[in-house]
Amino acid sequence: MTSTIFKFANELIEPGTKKTILFPTANLNTQVSMNIPVHVFHGKLPGPKLFILSGIHGDELNGIEILRRVQQKINLRHMAGTLITVPAVNIYGMMLQTRYFADRRDLNRSFPGKKTGTLAARLAHGLMKYVVRVCDYGIDLHTGAVGHMNMPQLRVDFSVPGSKAFAHSFGAPVILGSKQRDGSLREAASKLGIPVLVYEAGEALRFSELCVRGGVRGIFNVMRYLKMLKIVDKPRFSKEVITNTSRWLRAPVSGFVEPVRDVLAKRVKKGQVLGYIHDPFLINPSVKIISPFEGIVIGQAMKVLVTEGDALYHIASFKEISGVRAYIDEFHDTIAM
Repeated sequence: MTSTIFKFANELIEPGTKKTILFPTANLNTQVSMNIPVHVFHGKLPGPKLFILSGIHGDELNGIEILRRVQQKINLRHMAGTLITVPAVNIYGMMLQTRYFADRRDLNRSFPGKKTGTLAARLAHGLMKYVVRVCDYGIDLHTGAVGHMNMPQLRVDFSVPGSKAFAHSFGAPVILGSKQRDGSLREAASKLGIPVLVYEAGEALRFSELCVRGGVRGIFNVMRYLKMLKIVDKPRFSKEVITNTSRWLRAPVSGFVEPVRDVLAKRVKKGQVLGYIHDPFLINPSVKIISPFEGIVIGQAMKVLVTEGDALYHIASFKEISGVRAYIDEFHDTIAM
């Protein structure tokens, strides 16, 4: 049985074809027109509809490379269902190399949007209407903010039916069961019953080969799970570790940070010294940065100068931590192959 014609906005897409649609958005104030490219891959065979978005935050760029590699490998003759990708959602922020939208809002706090609202709200409304609502599943690609590096991980709301198996299929080393953020794409999609995975990996404005490879492999794992792609070779999954508990360790004082060692994606013990904060004027004594509990460091600030209260280390705790390090090593090993 072959697929039927897929209608996207006012475009008709034949089975077994790909079409790039220019999604219009507001002109720049210099009257330069702006369009956001949306790629629709419509398989010959019927199947689920999956959207993948990248660049909701304009300075988070690894997702663009992830989607470039994914799209290069898509063979529509062997694909079932429909894949919709938007590599650069926040095109304004990408041009300015900033997280925020042109109206200085966080696009990922503007969903589900409003047709007559702010610029960010209008784009969010359009994405919901034409991309999210027509799909069964979604993946939202992110990195850490400027100056913060995230190890590859998934953020998932397990209360949404089907989300747990969906998340498991990705093959990430850590899955963080996290609450919805008001105004986020994930929250808006979840209210419609659409499971969304948020892949967090790397750092804003920086390229990470490990994080890109992990994202590409995860997307193809998901597409095989959804039976959108034929399984030629059984994919190797690293054993994910699920947790619902994580906490940012914040700077107790201001100064410059001297890390003791590289602890990102490593196991740390309660009371372990992770680094020191020194007074740059050499007046006040140095202060230790101490891990408050045992866990895995899933995110880390990369900047040297910090102000009291700044987020330094994101630590996730686990009920069974003894094998977590091995699981993460396995993920690194399989990605490097």
